[in-house]
Amino acid sequence: MIIKDQIIYAMGENRESAVRVPQNQIITFHTRDCFNNQVTSEEYVMDSLDWDHINPATGPVYVEGAKAGDVLKVEILEIELEEEGTMCCLPGDGVLGPDVQQSSVKKVPVRDGVCLFDGIQIPANPMIGVIGVAPAGDPVPCGTPGSHGGNMDNTKVAAGSILYLPVFHDGAYFACGDVHACMGDGEIMVSGVEIGAKVKVRFEVIRGISIEDPRLEDKACIYTIASDKDLEKAVYKATKAMCGVLEKNLNYSLNEAGMLMSACGNLQFCQVVDPERTVRMAIPKAVCGCVLPRK
Repeated sequence: MIIKDQIIYAMGENRESAVRVPQNQIITFHTRDCFNNQVTSEEYVMDSLDWDHINPATGPVYVEGAKAGDVLKVEILEIELEEEGTMCCLPGDGVLGPDVQQSSVKKVPVRDGVCLFDGIQIPANPMIGVIGVAPAGDPVPCGTPGSHGGNMDNTKVAAGSILYLPVFHDGAYFACGDVHACMGDGEIMVSGVEIGAKVKVRFEVIRGISIEDPRLEDKACIYTIASDKDLEKAVYKATKAMCGVLEKNLNYSLNEAGMLMSACGNLQFCQVVDPERTVRMAIPKAVCGCVLPRK
């Protein structure tokens, strides 16, 4: 099934527009870049950008069988990139924003798995910036991360990884977009290499387990993820969630789980450019192979 030209700018129930999709079937989302394809050249003046229509996500889809309180398992099977990405700098935005005097745009060709940044060849590392479900309360702009997912800008949300999302409404109302051809952890200068893409995923609903925030696994590690306007609170939430995983799955005390994380866990930044910062805690799968609590 292909989902194309169905765009939202806020994640919510969207009951009337949602497309019903079955579990265990490959679904392809055609996504636009975070600028909604508005930035057409390096001469583009960022002041003319329609800021009410950025960070579009393709969707939403109503996943059949998903009920509030479940976990939505999202297998990311493939990310097929377009041939040119876009980056920008904006005064006041990003870690170096206070030092930026005027906005600028850079177009980055993508060829044969490489991003061509002037004469520097950067290996493409396709990942999904905006991915999530309808939140518990009012709709949330796609540019904002939270417990529902959203604009987490997590470089580990890539082909071969599995994302676990809490379900707040029957059907979940999943959407995704804001793909990057490559992006460094932190996304310190507002954008990665923003690009349109085709994203293939497969859904499965997990019942009998609930989580508060998104979780992730890839071949190497398991991850707990948290977002908050207060970076210290995001750090605590991600760390505390992983502590709970280790306590339950390894039958550890809080002290033992904390020491294990201090020995081999890695606290990593996803993005520090949104008002709500996003971090993740990583543990090698050789230590603990399951990021969900065991039933």
